[in-house]
Amino acid sequence: MRKAQAKKLPLAPDPRFNDKLVTRFVNNLMWEGKKSGAFTIFYDALEKVAKQTNEEGYEVWKRALANVTPGVEVRSRRIGGATFQIPSEVRPDRKVSLSIKWLIRYSRERNGRSMADKLAGEIVAASKGEGAAFKKKEDTHRMAEANKAFAHFRV
Repeated sequence: MRKAQAKKLPLAPDPRFNDKLVTRFVNNLMWEGKKSGAFTIFYDALEKVAKQTNEEGYEVWKRALANVTPGVEVRSRRIGGATFQIPSEVRPDRKVSLSIKWLIRYSRERNGRSMADKLAGEIVAASKGEGAAFKKKEDTHRMAEANKAFAHFRV
């Protein structure tokens, strides 16, 4: 184990919206170090979202991220030979990380011609409170609710 925790490197804001969260999203979307390709996919997806919803694509994306962000999660913990799923609050940084990863993961699993199409579809669905990423959040919350009895094991 290291003595000190690694320092977080500061992110540069993206060129179009001047938002660090967009850069963080694109970094997760990126494949094989192709950052400019990831930016292209993201911006194309936002344009498609804007066409579909007749709203600002960036605002719809932010709403989708907010809808997918979990509040609680379950963590496995062994106590006396048995493994319990213990519900716990999610740290703010991890909340954002999980929501980004879920949106991208379920976008990749969607049907569509290009990644921009898939991402746009998942963003629109998540902003409406539908789609696989939103379902993942609901399932996580449901599991935490079901295991509320074990909350006293929390460390």
